[in-house]
This record gives sequence, structure tokens and C-alpha cells, in this order.
Amino acid sequence: MSGGSGGSGEARVANLARLLGQTARLHPDRPGLIQGDERWSWAEIDRRVDAMAHALQALGLRKGDAILVHSRNNRQLFESCWAAFRLGCIWVPTNFRLTPPEVAYLGASSGAVAMIVESDFAGHADAVRAASPALRHVIAIGTTRAGEHDYEALLPPHLGRPFAEATVAADDPLWYFYTSGTTGKPKAGILTHGQMAFVVTNHLADLIPGTTERDCSIAVAPLSHGAGIHALLNVARGAATVLLPTDRMEPDTVWALVERHRVTNLFTVPTIVKMLVEHPSVDRYDHSSLRYVIYAGAPMYRADQKRALQALGPVLVQYFGLGEVTGCITVLPPDMHDADDASPNANIGSCGRPRVGMEVAILDEQLQPVPAGTVGEICCRGPAVFAGYHGNPEATAKALRGGWFHTGDLGRMDARGLLYITGRESDMYISGGSNVYPREVEEVLLTHPGVAEIAVLGLPDEKWGEVGAAVVVRAAGVPPVDEAALLAHLEGKLARYRWPRQVFFWDTLPKSGYGKIVKKDVRRLLVERGEAQEAPH
Repeated sequence: MSGGSGGSGEARVANLARLLGQTARLHPDRPGLIQGDERWSWAEIDRRVDAMAHALQALGLRKGDAILVHSRNNRQLFESCWAAFRLGCIWVPTNFRLTPPEVAYLGASSGAVAMIVESDFAGHADAVRAASPALRHVIAIGTTRAGEHDYEALLPPHLGRPFAEATVAADDPLWYFYTSGTTGKPKAGILTHGQMAFVVTNHLADLIPGTTERDCSIAVAPLSHGAGIHALLNVARGAATVLLPTDRMEPDTVWALVERHRVTNLFTVPTIVKMLVEHPSVDRYDHSSLRYVIYAGAPMYRADQKRALQALGPVLVQYFGLGEVTGCITVLPPDMHDADDASPNANIGSCGRPRVGMEVAILDEQLQPVPAGTVGEICCRGPAVFAGYHGNPEATAKALRGGWFHTGDLGRMDARGLLYITGRESDMYISGGSNVYPREVEEVLLTHPGVAEIAVLGLPDEKWGEVGAAVVVRAAGVPPVDEAALLAHLEGKLARYRWPRQVFFWDTLPKSGYGKIVKKDVRRLLVERGEAQEAPH
């Protein structure tokens, strides 16, 4: 990079923590964070973040140190990222639903020197201590134990003391964004100050344009991942964030809060949108304030999309993007959604157009672009691409080979440049020599009124190599569907080689902490139940 200020030759960028400081100066008395009956102003949050940055510095933390945070959504979790950013440290948030061994792995692999932990998770703190030789400090939110610091007690000596944020370069890390670990152990994607400055700007332009301090957001998912990124956008524009009163996402509570606080935007995943709009409470509360309901993490099935549009109006925004590019691959804004299948604005099955400033391509195995309509790997490049995986140069080289970020997702692009996802590379199976993309089968089966949720995957078969299996959760309130009815529903809609050869009916499907159906767990449960054989190695 060409030289910047300071004479070091490094390109300087604004420390991302400046977003909070700027908003606190502009709107000191406006609410920044709301939970239950409590609300905290931007000025109060900013003062507390300065104090925590001083306290952490006094404990010996320095620029480049990693801070592990394990907590449910609360004020301290919200503040912790800004304190880390100001110090030039690396924020390492975890999903509070993870087990102690899983969190211990994140602590050890990140090299965290400090851990901020809600005191209800003492077992997690002990596991991290045992596994992480670099860990020097445990800071408890709530009740402290021997050898721990009290989060709230660290603040008073430093309140009122401004903190001079660390000078950072564009490539300096600020967040280890752990993948969900669908294959092997989770990997820490390195998000940097320069990258995230672009991401925040891009998200504001593409996802919630026109947002101001008069807007309000609600966090219905853990701030450790996508909801945390979304919170940054609202901080940048001074819009308050409402946190749920408990760690349970109850639709009735969400809609009550939307009405009470006149919420204008929320971020979640398709399964949560489905839960929210199918719950009777959606009709009991006023949600007319909503302008943007952003969903990501997986494409939304058309049946669910139509139901959400009919319940909420033209407010849906879909984006596609992995943690490694912080969601910045494509966007399908409200005017590209329509509940009417015949509308030219329906764009059925598409996850949208490339994000501003990003290049998206469908590449073959030789990294060459394929013609419009041809399936290949979805790849992208641009300022939103991460710096690599912490401590994993092999995975970094694989993910960034040829100058592109490789998503591992398969898809096609139409002549207009709209992207259609056909499935994960690992989800595709080959039956009788033909590629089958489970997502396309799932889409059709979900249009049957008797199907609430579904997962289709390939299972080993001596004759065909692999055949499809459908695991179905029946819809409530309608006559129970059976296998014959489901297969009859596919007649004329899908070629027969794509039909599932086996159908299983379960009460629930396993989901990740972020509400996504986890197919590796579906496959494992099929084997454990004796309904399928393990794939040969």
C-alpha cells in the first residue's frame, strides 16, 4: 500500500471506534441502547466505553491483543466491541449457546489474553482458562469469583477520562469472525479496520439506506455474528438498538417491542422471519414502522417469502454473503421482491445483484467465468473480502486462490447479472451420473401446504451412487401429508432423477445457534436412528 501519515509507510484509516464517538458527539442525549425498561444514551455508552478501554489498558492489554467475549445480548457485550476497537485490540465474540469445550477452542485458537464473560457461564470461563495459556484476565459480568475482575467495578476510576483511540492501518485486525464450522473446526476470519469501514458504508447504502438517528433497530439474534455487524450500522447513524429482555426469541415479545419503540429495521435469518410472520401476534401489534426486514444466512424459500410479504408489506431485503466477506456479495432490495409470481419484480429464487463496489463471478474449476445460466462456484472480490484466517495459511490460500474469494456455494447468474444459488458445493450429490442440487428440490416441496420445513440431502446407494432423502417437518393445522402426496406434488415440476427416493417425517430439524438448518446434523441423526448408512470413506 502507498504511504499515509505518520511516516511509517502504512496506509492509515479511521479506527472503527470513531463511529461511536462521532455519534455520541452529534446525539449525546438520544437513546443508543434499550433493554427492558432501561435505556442508555449515546453519551453514556461512549463514556463507559472510554472507561473500559482505560481499564483494559491498565490491566496490560495492548494493540493486537485478542479479547474473548462470551455473553448473552446485554449492555456490556454491546460496549465490549467498541472498547476493543479503541484499544486496537481484536474482538472475539462467541455464540452464548456454545458448550464450554467449543468456547475453550475459540479462546485457545484466538490466543485471547482476556475474557469478558457473563457470570452465568462460569464453566465456560474455567474451560477457557484450562485450554488457553495466553489468557491472563477474566472479567465477569455479574457475580465475580476468586481471581476474576468485576466488569462494573473496573469502570468508576476511569469515568470521564477520554480515551485516545489507537492509530490503525487498513489491514489491522479488529474482529475474529468465527465460521460456524460446518466442516472441521471453526476458523477465525480476520476482519480489519479498512475492510469494515467499507462494509459499514456498503451496508448503509445497500441494506438500510436513509437511516438516521430517528430510526430504531431490534436485535433478535446474538450480537456475536451478523446481528453484531448490523448493530455497527445503526451506531454509525445514531439509530437506537433494542435488545430482547431474555435470550429467548418470542414472537409476541418481538412484535410488542416493534410497536412500542417504532422499530424501523431488523436483521435476522429466514427461519426467524418465518417464525415471526406465522405467529398470531403478527396481527395483534402495529408493525407499520418497519421499513427494512433484512434476512441473510440462507436464501428464503419462495413460500415463506410470499407469506412474509403479505404479512409485512414491501420491506424485505435479502443479502447473500459469508462471514469472510461480512455479507457483501449480493443484495435483493424491497423493490426486487414481490408476492405476485407473475410480477417482473418478483425475481423468484434470486438473491439479487452484486453489492456496490464488489465483483461477483461464477467460475469453473479452472477459475474461468462460465456463460450466463451455467452453474459454477460463486466467487467474489473487492474491499469487503477478509484478510484471511487467523493461524491457518492453508485455508487462507484455498479460500483466496486466484485472487478471488471462493464461497463454496454453487450458483448461476442470469443475463442481467442477478445471482441464483443452487446449493452448497458440499450439498450437491450425483445420482446416476447427474448433478442434483437439493435446494431446488426443497423449493418445490415447500410449496406443498403440508410441509413446514424440509432438508434434502444425498445418501449412498449401490445402484445410483447417491439418491435423495427428504426429511420433512409437517405443517400444523392441516391434514398430515404422507410420502405419496409429496411425490405426487413433484410430478411435472422436477425431473424424476431429482426426486427423493426416501422421505422421513420428524418433529423438528436440528438448527444452529443462528436458526439455520444444519445438514451435517440431519445426516448424523439419520445414521444414529438407523434410517441411513454412513457414506463410505
